[in-house]
Amino acid sequence: MAGSVNKVILVGNLGREPEIRHSNAGQKIASLSVATSDVWKDKSGQKQEKTEWHRVVIFNPNLADIAERFLHKGSKVYVEGALQTRKWTDQSGQEKYSTEIVIGNFKGELGILDAKTGSDAGSDWGASSASASSASSAGGWDSSPAAPAASGGDFDDEIPF
Repeated sequence: MAGSVNKVILVGNLGREPEIRHSNAGQKIASLSVATSDVWKDKSGQKQEKTEWHRVVIFNPNLADIAERFLHKGSKVYVEGALQTRKWTDQSGQEKYSTEIVIGNFKGELGILDAKTGSDAGSDWGASSASASSASSAGGWDSSPAAPAASGGDFDDEIPF
């Protein structure tokens, strides 16, 4: 095999507000805590659920800005990135490891999957997404919705067929 693939795709909900910090160079970095759940019935027919928590780090400053402005605890998100394990030494001298899903400057995607209804429809994005490469190369991200919100307006005039 000539190469390898390191790609992670998650669809889940934020467990807390995005954590925003800045690098030494002043670049915005966002950290997300995303929960995914698996639901099944056991042999007795009882509903079982297992939740996994995933740490997501966004190094793309444009996507980090979107996360800061539009994501909140409970937001449903689509995340596409790469697994990365980092090692550090804690205050007591013990080596620690952390595995994270990383959205870099030119790889990965962040999608906002929440559908807003009622009076919220115009104040936030419905279902929107941006890739790290398009957000970086464009120098920003178009704030117009990628899809109409659940109770969105009449867009029939804009359909080309």
